[in-house]
Amino acid sequence: MKNIKDVISKYNIDESNIIEYGKYMAKVDIKKNIKENSNLILVTAITPTKHGEGKTTVSIGLNDSLNYIGKNSILCLREPSLGPVFGMKGGACGGGKAIILPDDKINLHFTGDFHAITSANNLLVSAIYNHIYQGNLLDINKNKILFKRCLDINDRELRSDFNITAASEIMAIFCLAKDKEDLRERLKNILVAYTNSGNAIYAKDLKVDGAMFKLLSDAFIPNVVQTLYNNPAIVHGGPFANIAQGTSSVNSLNLGLTLADYVVTEAGFASDLGFEKFMNIIARENNIIPSFVVLVTTIRALKENGYANLDAHIDNIKQYNVPFCVALNQFDEDNEEDIAYLANYCKELGTVMIKTNAYINGELGSIDLANYIVNNVKKIIPNYLYNDNNTTKEKIENIIFKTYHANNINYSDIALKALDEITKLNVNYSICVAKTQYSISDNKDIKGYPKDYTVNIRDIKVETGARLIIVYLNKIITMPGLPKDPNYILFQ
Repeated sequence: MKNIKDVISKYNIDESNIIEYGKYMAKVDIKKNIKENSNLILVTAITPTKHGEGKTTVSIGLNDSLNYIGKNSILCLREPSLGPVFGMKGGACGGGKAIILPDDKINLHFTGDFHAITSANNLLVSAIYNHIYQGNLLDINKNKILFKRCLDINDRELRSDFNITAASEIMAIFCLAKDKEDLRERLKNILVAYTNSGNAIYAKDLKVDGAMFKLLSDAFIPNVVQTLYNNPAIVHGGPFANIAQGTSSVNSLNLGLTLADYVVTEAGFASDLGFEKFMNIIARENNIIPSFVVLVTTIRALKENGYANLDAHIDNIKQYNVPFCVALNQFDEDNEEDIAYLANYCKELGTVMIKTNAYINGELGSIDLANYIVNNVKKIIPNYLYNDNNTTKEKIENIIFKTYHANNINYSDIALKALDEITKLNVNYSICVAKTQYSISDNKDIKGYPKDYTVNIRDIKVETGARLIIVYLNKIITMPGLPKDPNYILFQ
């Protein structure tokens, strides 16, 4: 590893804007205009197996290859949550020769951002219950408290009262806020409860938003680390994509687009989750529009999900009018017959398939992909699935019919009541669907390309600070449990 100041020296950042966390990590706080000709490369995937298909590894390798061929490229990734680190998937720093460093620090406490987010969240909950205990002047209805505690560890015993930090509204706010002024405003407007007479109570009513902002102020500055090849990587924010918006912070993306000609970022899980949310939340609200999309697949996932699953994700991406290709993340066990079949399959669909093997070959492993992207990036006016003129129900239905390919929706009584409450609040927010990552549908056991079925909406919640409507499908939960053989045993 190089000293982090040497890694970013080519950007001529004033030392007063660099906050060092030891030799190899720093926060960088600058405000400049985004480069007019910068290109955002968005990496998504087909439906994954339980182990993931290497989307982060592909993103890191692609960024290294772009730099290798002489392009000014920077990487923007999410921060790892301790839930998956100690749970099933392990760390989130890539693998093999496509990694970001120092991976042990990044995977664990890093610069403390997750701790700050968790603390701000739980301070708000503490303020709610303290207010009630101290006389309840706001007349808060104890049965209408909406805001949950959070913890950055998978713990199924806490599900009724806790979210995992990556699914908390504070994380969503942290990652969606455009600047510190926007962050402060969003924190003020978090809906936390209702009074006994039905009036809304916000964080600002408890006079706790100032302290929350103070906890988050330093964390809000993006972190910069490096790849194995000493290329800079911005790692900031960590919302899950199955139960949150699933991409690094708007603040970090803007920093990348300020510094580099190419910015490689990923959207969590498959195109029905992270990619859809990136387009209809991040791109639509912030004008951060991809110039190219990479759809990652593996032979392993295709054999588990069926080739029709690839068709589904290609169909999803085509709706947005953005150029894309299929990238095969090649594993050692892949045979040439399967690879040739996939290449021909993509060709028949009118799509290009390009192999990438950055895990083994590092900065040399994605040169073909890097060159193809450079030659095919395009500034576009995207198609979105909905606009501000749509009602909340219309927005939800557009996503479910156009992305999940269902033809019917079953709203629970709880969900219908929530829709009525949202109508009374008179808000106009983007939709963030919480659903399984293991199927395009709301049922993890349905593989391939499900069509013409019924989606079940269990609940709908409004996040007035994040300015999102969270739609919960089927049995999805926001506090995961640990698997039978959790990754924490590897630390023995």
